[in-house]
Amino acid sequence: MLNAYIYDGLRTPFGRHAGALSSIRPDNLAAHVIKALVEKNHLPANIFDDVILGNTNQAGEDSRNIARHATLLAGLDVKTPAQTVNRLCASGLAALIDAARAISCGEGEVILAGGVESMSRAPFVFAKSETSFSRDLKVFDSTIGARFPNPAIEKQFGDDTMPKTGDNVAVEYGVTREDADRFAAASQARYEAAKQASFFAGEIVGVEVSQGRKLSPKLVEIDEHPRPSSDFVALQKLKPLFEGGVVTAGNASGVNDGAAALIIGSTAAEQKLGIKPMAKILSSGAAGIEPRIMGAGPVDAIKLALKRANLTLDDMDIIEINEAFASQVLACLKGLDIDFDDPRVNPNGGAIAVGHPLGASGARLALTTARELQRSGKKYAVISLCIGVGQGLAMVIERT
Repeated sequence: MLNAYIYDGLRTPFGRHAGALSSIRPDNLAAHVIKALVEKNHLPANIFDDVILGNTNQAGEDSRNIARHATLLAGLDVKTPAQTVNRLCASGLAALIDAARAISCGEGEVILAGGVESMSRAPFVFAKSETSFSRDLKVFDSTIGARFPNPAIEKQFGDDTMPKTGDNVAVEYGVTREDADRFAAASQARYEAAKQASFFAGEIVGVEVSQGRKLSPKLVEIDEHPRPSSDFVALQKLKPLFEGGVVTAGNASGVNDGAAALIIGSTAAEQKLGIKPMAKILSSGAAGIEPRIMGAGPVDAIKLALKRANLTLDDMDIIEINEAFASQVLACLKGLDIDFDDPRVNPNGGAIAVGHPLGASGARLALTTARELQRSGKKYAVISLCIGVGQGLAMVIERT
């Protein structure tokens, strides 16, 4: 078992693709939330033994170890090391787990962990010519999905896009379009209820965005992606992305920008930080699955994490499964024998509402879930995400 604690955290609002945060570089976005977290807790610049950030794209402004760039930009001590981890959609959660492992091994007392993604600023990429005088040019949009795919992988495992995998799990697990739309509508409603209760205000730090020389900067303080008007009736009117499929723009996560940062520490770190921990990190689990049904990856990951924590699903008060697609969350619930309307599942809505800036989502989930345990007074939660190319990652936490 792991032996580390979540002490505090913050995140930016999550912006829409080409939306309010699209003018902010990802390294600046990550630096902003790190600096805000340090200032909130009145911490010295040399407090962290390491900085670990998840990031998925790494093809543009987030290349060359964005964690190190964000560390420097945030004004942390130049001697503070940093590394970037990439487990695709679960990168932010992987960063937290890596931090917890280091602390459990005695290789640090206080580590900053989180994630960042600017999908708006993901560049187009193209390869160098493989032959002399070639006039071929293949260009890929690095926002999401594969670029420069290996033909051997495609031949053996297929070349399904992320939305296509959402339809694949729907077929595999018997999830209908109506099931998916009901779940998506509920996600929007739960998010809106939490927002109206001012729940998210406690984890969001505003971001000032330039509006040019003639206007004052605009302060972005709320998530931009949620659509509270997306009820079941409205969602049923949308066309599926593929003929006869289940996945639509309304029952899938967004393409988003955002960053999150959390303070992970040992038991002894409480005295050093001067704050009490929110939750204890008990265990984690990672599992592989066929890439074509990657959305069901959390099933085995959750089972493994629970086994390592010597707990069961019945012990869990909150079950967070990242909403890449409604169909894949429902597939996971079927795989775990959990009712579709179980109130423990994503109680404050999920990525269908708030959005899914890939590298940041896992950290956001951990922060929101730890805060919900504190608010509700409940004890245990499991946090999980599906991962492109066929994986799942999960982490179990306990309120302190």
